Amino acid sequence: MLMPTWLGNVLRGAAFVLSAAFLVGCGEKPGPAVDAFLERHWAEPIAPQGTPPRSFSALEASLGPQACGQCHTEQYADWRQSLHSRTLGPGLRWQLMLMSQEQGNRCLRCHTPLAEQKALVALELGWPNAPKQPPPDFVPPDLAHQGLVCAACHVRGHERFGPPPRAELPKEVPHGGFTVSKAFQDSRFCAHCHQFPDDGPRVAGKLQEDTYAEWLASDYSKEGPGRQTCQSCHMPERKHQWRGIHDPEMTRSAIEVRLDLRELDGERREAVATVRNSGAGHHFPTYMVPKVELAFVRHDAAGAHALGSQLIGWQVDTGITREIADTRIPAGEAREFRQAFTASGEDWHVELIVRVLPGEHYERIFRDSLGRAAQLPPAAVPLLRQALANVEAARYELMRVEARPIAN
Repeated sequence: MLMPTWLGNVLRGAAFVLSAAFLVGCGEKPGPAVDAFLERHWAEPIAPQGTPPRSFSALEASLGPQACGQCHTEQYADWRQSLHSRTLGPGLRWQLMLMSQEQGNRCLRCHTPLAEQKALVALELGWPNAPKQPPPDFVPPDLAHQGLVCAACHVRGHERFGPPPRAELPKEVPHGGFTVSKAFQDSRFCAHCHQFPDDGPRVAGKLQEDTYAEWLASDYSKEGPGRQTCQSCHMPERKHQWRGIHDPEMTRSAIEVRLDLRELDGERREAVATVRNSGAGHHFPTYMVPKVELAFVRHDAAGAHALGSQLIGWQVDTGITREIADTRIPAGEAREFRQAFTASGEDWHVELIVRVLPGEHYERIFRDSLGRAAQLPPAAVPLLRQALANVEAARYELMRVEARPIAN
């Protein structure tokens, strides 16, 4: 069965031109310049793969990540533990049930970008342009639910693409080898999903997704020994893990935290938490979903007393129309967070508890939506409950810092 027949009109106006100017050698093919490659590779919408070459085995033709994992075992194992493998989790699936096909495709652009994945979602949700037939054999039925799969970055027109190899490849390799492009080592490769265009959605004049521009404005992007790309931090040694704020070790490497106490007058005191973005090549945190909570606690002979808490992050309302506060910290910069309190004598100290809420914005949206569960499609409610449980479970305590009064 031909792919265009199966896809029907699920993608309108899709066009994809693949250069034939490739030479084969040891399984790798020299590719075009980075700019030209990126323009072609991320042309929207990504076109259907078409019919696999007749010489391909079923394993070579498959778009499923499990097929890639037969040879790329380490990359597959890393990907399975990554957030990229969960980009079409319950948190998005319940929302897709409320969307038109046009609205849904704007989300699927990054969450499940392959044409074949979009077709599967259209089939599942009964969208108007859904294919009339089941998918061909090289499209696993669960391909969409597997999120950002290997093929989304590495396959176009059933041809494989990747970075320059680090070792000599054997002469006989599957799927006709691969086309090499240095684009896979360029931050612009990641910008396709992690940077909205200038005319993209904004809140308070700020792009909702602006990570690449934040990196570009930082010292990390400057040419020289200190240059760090998205890949060098989030894919060290080419690991397919993409660790970020969900990972405690990665988050600890991004910031330095200091706690100081200051006397004001009488028994009035002030705790000052200074947080420096010393390791992230973009704002900390970069966009509106995650938050970092700074909880101030005074300890004395009577026990622990909560003094208050503050958030680091970009806070917007659940309708994503109004900014509440923006306390993100640009790369290389620091921000102070102050908490007033009273204390007498010297037998006390203040503790700063740093907690990470990777899905704080979603938590608020999901709770608000559950309050209107009766108005949702019945099938959406279990997914919404699971989505809320998932983001709540992702919270973690990052560190604790203490400060004691200076004895007179």
